[in-house]
Amino acid sequence: MQTRTLGDLEVGALGLGTMGMSAFYTGAGTDDDESVRTIHRAIDLGVTLFDTAEAYGPYSNEELLAKALGDRRDDVVIATKFGLLRHTPGESTPSTERHITSDPGSIRVALEGSLRRLGTDHIDLYYQHRVDPDVPIEDVIGQLAGFVEEGKIRHIGLSEASAATIRRAHAVHPITALQSEYSLWTRDPEGDVLDTLRELRIGLVSYSPLGRGFLTGAITKPSDLDSDDFRLANPRFQEEAFATNMRLVDEVRQVAGEVDGTPAQVALAWLLAQGDDLVPIPGTKRVTRLEENLGAADLTLSADQVARLSALPAASGDRYPDMSPIGR
Repeated sequence: MQTRTLGDLEVGALGLGTMGMSAFYTGAGTDDDESVRTIHRAIDLGVTLFDTAEAYGPYSNEELLAKALGDRRDDVVIATKFGLLRHTPGESTPSTERHITSDPGSIRVALEGSLRRLGTDHIDLYYQHRVDPDVPIEDVIGQLAGFVEEGKIRHIGLSEASAATIRRAHAVHPITALQSEYSLWTRDPEGDVLDTLRELRIGLVSYSPLGRGFLTGAITKPSDLDSDDFRLANPRFQEEAFATNMRLVDEVRQVAGEVDGTPAQVALAWLLAQGDDLVPIPGTKRVTRLEENLGAADLTLSADQVARLSALPAASGDRYPDMSPIGR
């Protein structure tokens, strides 16, 4: 697989999001053995960026990734996140309460926990999962810079941050990557955020690049999802918005037919065409889906096809039931 550069960090052009192996996209449940096979196959096919977080599970996703990597840890780039779970320094029981927090004591507890669960002495890319409005970003990045000096993390990242916050953070210590939702149905980073990233030479890691599975064309109605699937509460999967958003899929299918690819491959190829400083991290827990997704790296869309897809409207409906923590 060809490589791309996030800041000064080189990774494969497509990464792997591991969240769904342990949380949220439950379906028929988790299958750790298949997830491990998927991670192994990803490494074999040239994937180097593996994305997890302490909040996934919580905690169990980091442990699963460590189990799968085994003695291949040095062959990959591990990205994990802090800031969605509250930790009290010295507590004996890990927190399972989701709460945006980046107070200094909580960050150190989170980092030490991630290092332990991942079985490593350093995190390659450490993201603040969400911006904490109660802690100045300068203080957060200052603490993370200290962890860089200690050798516990190699690169600092942000997630769902505004252009202004990115600038303030980068003034304290170089930011390597911003992770935000970006796809044909979520165009939010375009404009100020993407312009700022390129000015400062910061990479963009695109999560949910397949629109939480919507752009694959495999979901044709809300009832296709299992009753415990968190997407059922997502405004974009509600009946009226769902029908509107299917028009996006129809156009992606049209292009897929023209290039002898799948809708998922077309959606990912469109993202790859947006710039070589962008790395999508489609998530899957199945080898077959992984292989399909990675086929996007070999799919070339014409300028006309890219333009047609770019002209499509973004999806109807908010990205989350509660958008208040997003994009500070």
